[in-house]
This record gives sequence, structure tokens and C-alpha cells, in this order.
Amino acid sequence: MIRDALDADSAYVGVFVTPENGVRFQHRNTIGGATNRQFAEGITAPQWVKLERTSGGLVRAYYSADGAAWERFSLTQVAMDMPVHIGLAVTSHDVALACEAVFTNVTMTGSADPQWANQDIGITGNDAEPLYVAVSNNAGAPAVVYHDDPAAATIDAWTEWIIPLQSFSDLGINLSDIDRIAIGLGTQGNLTTPGGSGKMYFDDIRLYRPRSVSQK
Repeated sequence: MIRDALDADSAYVGVFVTPENGVRFQHRNTIGGATNRQFAEGITAPQWVKLERTSGGLVRAYYSADGAAWERFSLTQVAMDMPVHIGLAVTSHDVALACEAVFTNVTMTGSADPQWANQDIGITGNDAEPLYVAVSNNAGAPAVVYHDDPAAATIDAWTEWIIPLQSFSDLGINLSDIDRIAIGLGTQGNLTTPGGSGKMYFDDIRLYRPRSVSQK
């Protein structure tokens, strides 16, 4: 997909392999305008797809079974301001369902910033909320440590948060007797005030023993 912007109603062009409609070429020529579609029926994954865009905005879309012999859809002209956004698009067409796609042999030519990112199109960002980690056992109140940024929910890049275990110990928790860990947004224990909206991803949650760096 090539988009003028990351807003939901942005002008864009895209060529997709779909489960039910073969290969589909679609484009929106103006902000908020109607989406036009062309179909090549009876084609299933795996399939090669390709988009070409000239500096003047002329777009060509192709599909191929082998990456050598290409079939082309009709040409279209879509005006976009430079720089444009180029990426890989996936949708389930249902907000309650997730889908998965596998891409291989991804290449791009011309002048481009090679930075990769993920973005839910149409979501402008999370509401500002604090982020916390709470650990506890069966006895006593949990020990809660908050992120230094009170608007941590708005951080839009993968960020490592290192919490020294001493931070929990200083709050009175027995580090040798922990059976629960929770990650939350907002104020821990406040179930009466509604929080904001948005989406967060967490990964690589790890626990390390105290470590030191050897000196040479």
C-alpha cells in the first residue's frame, strides 16, 4: 500500500491478495472520497504483488504467480504529497477478529527512508495515562511502581522499562514471596473512574537476578 497520510480517509493505492476476491487493486483518489476497486478473481495465496508510482502520481498495480510474468491492472492517477507512506497492509474487516499474513521477499526501489513501524490506520493515538507494574502475594497490599512518564500510554515507539527490584522491596514487598504480577494503566486500585482509550503492546517481560558489569 502507498498512502498520502495515515489518517483513515487518506488518499491511497493498494494491491491485496484476499481469501474470497482473488487479487484486488483499490484506490482512493481524494481525501474522504469513494474507494474504487478492480478484481482478478480465482487467485489465491501465495502470490506476488507489486505497486509502481511515478513522481507525477501515476500508479501501476501488478500481480504474478512466480514474480517473473506480471499481470497489470488498469492505470490510475492518485495525487499525493511527498513524502508518501509505503508499507504492508493487513485487515480482517472485523474489529473483533484478528488475521495474519506472511510477507516474504519484500523490496523497495527509489529514494526511501528505510525505517519500519507499525500503525493502526485511523487511530490517532492513545489517551494520556500513567503506566504501572504491581507485584503482590497473598498477604498485604501490592507494591506498585509507576513509569516516570505520567503519560506513558502515549509513547509510540518500543521502549525498554527497567525496574530495579529494590524499588519493590522499598515498598515493603517480600521479594522471596511473590505470586502475582500485573501491568496496568491509570491509577492502580481505582475502578470507579473510567480510563482513556487506545492500545498497548507488551513483550519480553523478564526477571533478572542482580547483575554487575565486570571491569577490565
